[in-house]
Amino acid sequence: MSQTAQRAVRPGAADPDPAPRAPDKVGPGDPRYRWLVSRGYNQRFRCAPEHVRPAVSTEDVLGAVDEAVRTGRRISVRSGGHSFENLVDDPSVQTLIDLSAMNAVQYDWRRRAFMVEAGTTLGEAYRKLFLGWGVTIPGGTCPDVGIGGHVCGGGYGALSRLHGLIVDHLYAVEVVVVGPSGRATSVVATREPSDPNRELWWAHTGGGGGNFGIVTRYWFRSPDAHGGEPATLLPRPPATVLHYSLDWPWSQLDQDSFVRLVRNFGEWGERNSAPGSSAAALYGELALPSRPSETITLSGQVATDTGAQALLDDLVNALGQGVPIQPARQSSSLPWLAATQAFGYESGASDLRSKIKSGYRRRRLTDQQIVTAYRHLTRSDYNYPYANLFINTYGGRVNAVAPAATAVPHRDSVFLVGYLVGWQGAAEDTRHLSWIRDLYRDIYADSGGVPAGDADDGSFINYADTDLADPRWNASGTPWHTLYYKDTYTRLQQVKRRWDPHDVFRHALSVRPY
Repeated sequence: MSQTAQRAVRPGAADPDPAPRAPDKVGPGDPRYRWLVSRGYNQRFRCAPEHVRPAVSTEDVLGAVDEAVRTGRRISVRSGGHSFENLVDDPSVQTLIDLSAMNAVQYDWRRRAFMVEAGTTLGEAYRKLFLGWGVTIPGGTCPDVGIGGHVCGGGYGALSRLHGLIVDHLYAVEVVVVGPSGRATSVVATREPSDPNRELWWAHTGGGGGNFGIVTRYWFRSPDAHGGEPATLLPRPPATVLHYSLDWPWSQLDQDSFVRLVRNFGEWGERNSAPGSSAAALYGELALPSRPSETITLSGQVATDTGAQALLDDLVNALGQGVPIQPARQSSSLPWLAATQAFGYESGASDLRSKIKSGYRRRRLTDQQIVTAYRHLTRSDYNYPYANLFINTYGGRVNAVAPAATAVPHRDSVFLVGYLVGWQGAAEDTRHLSWIRDLYRDIYADSGGVPAGDADDGSFINYADTDLADPRWNASGTPWHTLYYKDTYTRLQQVKRRWDPHDVFRHALSVRPY
């Protein structure tokens, strides 16, 4: 076992053991440079910084930020590399700080909380927390996503309907900031009401990455946890989950049956997404791909200590009302940890180019919106199977938290709808971008082309979409920052003014100085 792995799993430590220092700089002549600059998920965007600064400690980050500020270099930071836009990979970036080696997970006895370094992936965090203490955090389903940006964007996942968002369990955060003096310092901010830095903690409970500084460490403890026994301070995952998939063949669905199927799923979500609902144990994603794909698929998992089979049967029965075909059904019981490692994508592994959009929904999509989706998914001039609309279950415990308690104000939605297309080759950019922009604009035609209607609740910052800041695609009169942050934006700007007054940390969708 490596030194890094040993220090990452050793229970009881408050701080990491000494580790070898990372190389000071990696420039274009270094064989590591190409890999480090190409780790981004979306290869539409590439940066060519003067150098990359790999970090293994907060001190490394402090030194890198200090030098960049002193020499006037533009900074960006990468954790897992799953940003969908050019918030990290931008041509103006001159210093890229890479946190991927900062992957320790420990229990901090002094703070009575679990410390997770910002370069840790979700899969690593789940494995180390579960094997070390039998606990978890309710984050996303892709194990390769980095904790660094996932948490501060308000990440959600398969256990969120049962346990809330990952930020609902965030106790403290360590951030490297650049204050009025222009010098980099590290600050630990907690949710304690008496903490003078509390607003910096709050801003990282959904205020998005790259806005206020560079997060180096997170600490997690559930707000209702008591005592000092580690195994009681975070949610305990189920021993097993019922992993399921339901497939409907596209060839047997016409417009009417498509509308009925999607409507049934929406009505089930409206009935089963209240806080405390027994159905909160069920998580699902209805993937509606363009019709060159063979099937429409609903997949997900149900915690098996909650009457999983009965919950799944109820969902299948609800979906079948008025739909003339039965889905092909597959399910299997898996140990919970195995289920968390099932899906992943290695950033930078191919020339994958993508575009994503999103919209929270307080109610199901209307029949007219579903008809619009059907029209775009079956277009004869767009014969491409890797374009899709997906509808994720939401709500449950997420909606038990007050909108102002965290920087995630979207606390009354029952679905999160996503729009995603992935392709390879720059020559295909215009074709695929046109398709997804047309679909999104037409779905929200009654509210200016963006999710700003009465049944909408804005957009998800971790599915970053710079089109929302472009009047060509947002004709609603609702600013991009309102779609992402609603009424919390002014408060985020005030945090920005205190902790990043020189706007050192900025990108296309960053919080603007107050």
